Amino acid sequence: MPEYLSPGVYIEEVRSGPVPIEGVGTSTAGLVGQTARGPVAPKLVSSFTEFERWYGGLTDPDVSFLSWAVQGFFANGGQRAFIARVPRAGAALAQFTIDPLVVTAIGPGAFGSNIFVRVVDATQQVAGGPPRFRLTVVYYDRPPDPFVDPFDRTIPIRDRPQPRVTEDWDNLTIDPDDTSYVLTTVNSSSTLVRVGWSNGPGRPANTDFADGRLDGGDDGADEPTVADYVGTTATADDPATGLTALELIDEVAILCVPDEVRGPLAAISDLVLQQCEQLKDRFAVLQFAQGQSDIESLRIDRPSIYGAKYWPWIRVFDPRNQGVQLIPPGGHVVGIYARTDILRGVHKAPANEDVRGIMTRDLPGALGPLEFKITKEDHDIINPRGICVIRDFRADGRGIRVWGARTMADDPQWRYINVRRLFIYLEESIDQGTQFVVFEPNYEATWAIVRRSITNFLTRVWRDGALAGITPEEAFFVKCDRTTMTPDDIDNGRLICLVGVAPVKPAEFVIFRFSQKTIEAQAA
Repeated sequence: MPEYLSPGVYIEEVRSGPVPIEGVGTSTAGLVGQTARGPVAPKLVSSFTEFERWYGGLTDPDVSFLSWAVQGFFANGGQRAFIARVPRAGAALAQFTIDPLVVTAIGPGAFGSNIFVRVVDATQQVAGGPPRFRLTVVYYDRPPDPFVDPFDRTIPIRDRPQPRVTEDWDNLTIDPDDTSYVLTTVNSSSTLVRVGWSNGPGRPANTDFADGRLDGGDDGADEPTVADYVGTTATADDPATGLTALELIDEVAILCVPDEVRGPLAAISDLVLQQCEQLKDRFAVLQFAQGQSDIESLRIDRPSIYGAKYWPWIRVFDPRNQGVQLIPPGGHVVGIYARTDILRGVHKAPANEDVRGIMTRDLPGALGPLEFKITKEDHDIINPRGICVIRDFRADGRGIRVWGARTMADDPQWRYINVRRLFIYLEESIDQGTQFVVFEPNYEATWAIVRRSITNFLTRVWRDGALAGITPEEAFFVKCDRTTMTPDDIDNGRLICLVGVAPVKPAEFVIFRFSQKTIEAQAA
């Protein structure tokens, strides 16, 4: 309690009313796979343009489906995705030293050897101040051979291949207290390199692009393994990578590894589910391998209430050669999850939604938007197995749609995706919103605050249409009193609150029953 030791006026702020609970985000994705370049520590991107800036463009699908999945995610309404780049085993960093400045590629891989740096005098020099210089970094998909300075105006521009990426910093200094300090400026903004000192700060000598090529970048000899996708924990020198790194990011709510469909990586699917089941704050989107046309053999590998599996593959436009590519649907589906959450809410099943960013017409050779065209009879067989499908409704004018909303669960209570994800949302929101209760006195006043906070939150959720019931009393209950706690619980510091909610279920089977009505004769 406050102390009043001398006469005077005392102003105090007191807390009134229940502490509001804010809903957590549900539309942030976590995607794992190989990219053309970029850092290995997970990075948040908010558009495909930003993904291209950090990780390069579309890669060969024979190498990885990640970039295609990211493109599909944003095309379908996704807004935030953490990208965990997976380098091959044995991949090495490219490096170049302009003594004493050491320039290192932002991540391992052969792409680093396609980076060139140049140091020249700064355009502005401050009398009596530290020496200033200008650092320019360029990156080529395929460096010109022989190399030609892309900025040499004495050479016609048609004879100067332009780099894919150019980064330029002028008036850099070696003074750590200066706002243009080279290490702070470059390391906070470059998508290609990181810089450091080899033996203390010093003005690097001027060098040309032709002599400033980074060396030593290597993709590694072997294809990535399941262990590479799982990644490593953080050390003093290296960040956490792969699935292990995404495990540490609480914002991730939807998890997908597009390359799980490759035979050598099939075991990663179970590890993705294990992470979701262990953390209980995210949901897995899985896919079937290519070419599985036998409906009878199409089955879920193992049950899980934290994942859903989609079939078949989809065809998308390939801007690299103006052709088409057949890819797994995971990235597009994750984007539909995010779009549905943003527009309707997590309680709405991510189904009966159009798939964007894919082919919309058939090509010669019976190549349609889907790998296989699914009939109602086919769907009658696989829907009870918990397999979500993508179906072609163009004949009805409805396009290509996700036509399934079931989890991989064998428990009817958790049959639907939106029910499972709604409970994840509620549990996470209440968990984060009631942290203030820890170490509060475990008695009636605290219990009342907890009840009011959770009740207000659930009332808002009910009003948003996420809970069934005409009144809040029908939709949920919150109990936190001596009926939920024994004296032993209280003595041992356990505050137990019982919450029950009635989630809305999707109208999976819409049935209209018609009968013939006979008009009866009316008396005159």
